[in-house]
Amino acid sequence: MKPSLLITRPLPAAVMEAARDRFDVTARESGQPLSDDELRAALRDHDAVLPTLGDRFQSAVFAAVFAPRARILANFGVGYNHIDVAAARAAGIVVTNTPGAVTEATADIALTLILMTARRAGEGERLVRAGRWEGWHPVQMLGMHLGGRTLGVIGMGRIGRAIARRAHLGFGMEVVFFNRSSLADAGVPARQVDLATALGADVVVVAVPGGRETHHLIDAEALGRMKPHAIFVNIARGDVVDEAALVRALKQGRIAGAGLDVYEFEPEVPEALRAMENVTLLPHLGTAALEVRTAMGMMALENLAAFFEGREPPNRV
Repeated sequence: MKPSLLITRPLPAAVMEAARDRFDVTARESGQPLSDDELRAALRDHDAVLPTLGDRFQSAVFAAVFAPRARILANFGVGYNHIDVAAARAAGIVVTNTPGAVTEATADIALTLILMTARRAGEGERLVRAGRWEGWHPVQMLGMHLGGRTLGVIGMGRIGRAIARRAHLGFGMEVVFFNRSSLADAGVPARQVDLATALGADVVVVAVPGGRETHHLIDAEALGRMKPHAIFVNIARGDVVDEAALVRALKQGRIAGAGLDVYEFEPEVPEALRAMENVTLLPHLGTAALEVRTAMGMMALENLAAFFEGREPPNRV
């Protein structure tokens, strides 16, 4: 008898087909996160759950379900701060994620945001689409040239190193980085520095994991250490940044611009950010490529298969 698996959001067709070959699949058709009732039912009614961002398996959910049937949460995504891992473990539930598959695509989006913000591409496209462009002239929409600038990477994990590689090899940027642990090899010439020094770069990119330890890591004090001409980019988790403090810093001209793919209260984006021409806003596109999302799904399924075959899941967290 196949284990019962709940897949909480629609996934690429190849992933769904592979899942049905191995498991008795219940697939939600909604793209919205699980409700509180659905979270509890997921733990009660299925042997396994394949959740993703926004499916908030927090301590209260585990406390509400005595002796859950579910034995594994195979998260679709590298970030898992929506899951209280300690509470899951206490309930006897394994948690896995999908690292590696997301690295290159997420780094691409970071560079997209850097380029769009530095060269005012979003603002320029809006100008053309609105029919307000009056033709080229020498001082029109001057932005920041990236060559020779300094990139400060906050969090030098897989994604941080991939961003640094693109910036250094592609644009000749000098790389400095802050990391909580010492890193012997960043993959490119780079200096490990303290957080204040990294925040003093011309372009600052946040690539740390989400969770309690990094909540509001970038607050008003941190933003105050940035230079007035600098650009801030977040491709990590929205709540790593105090969004209200970021809005204030932008409004007051204490930093030059921002590029965001994630938001503190996603999918809500403050009107103040939406109104600013010097801010590039993307709808959480970090891994939004078919082959990447397919690879993520296959990795989640491999974690599940290993667990139910009595093997160690490759990506237990």
